[in-house]
Amino acid sequence: MTTRSTPSGRAAGSPDPGVDAGDRLPALRLARWTVSSGSQVQSRGAVVIASGDHQWEAASEGNGPVDALLRAVDRALSDVLVGGPRLIAYDVHAVAEGPASEGIVTIRIAPPASATGHRAGGHYTGTSRNVNIIAASIEAYIDALNLLLGEAPWADAIEAAGNRTRTREDGPGREPRAELDDDAGDHDTTAWFER
Repeated sequence: MTTRSTPSGRAAGSPDPGVDAGDRLPALRLARWTVSSGSQVQSRGAVVIASGDHQWEAASEGNGPVDALLRAVDRALSDVLVGGPRLIAYDVHAVAEGPASEGIVTIRIAPPASATGHRAGGHYTGTSRNVNIIAASIEAYIDALNLLLGEAPWADAIEAAGNRTRTREDGPGREPRAELDDDAGDHDTTAWFER
């Protein structure tokens, strides 16, 4: 069983200083994310993930904000990792006391159940530290995915899937997109308080 993790002291998603930049495969980068959640609504997350000149977008619902975002990542990368990675462990630890203290999120994944041969083995652990546990959670997940996709058997997965989707550049003549999901509709978050 192979286990890989982010070396301590390196921020999630940052390059490994021991790897020559010319040898490094394009890493996934979380371009942006959003999530909505509440006690009386289904949690919904949306992500934009980029790698080189490729971009993937997706939205999903889940059992809480973290689940919704992880499902959105899986949906966005469904062409890269058919079947989605298997979540093995999810841990959150506070670094200090108080509401403004950072938390460390550790996520361990395994390749999709549909993976075969050399692609089928191993566990990959991503870590992120942030005062926002939701942000740390999705960053740790992307970090673990980068470790998995950095392995030789997965070397062509991003490029092969990415050739079907190219990044759209935001430029001076182009308005940035405000919503990722046109079918999401408007949600009046103040109506609940007026009951």
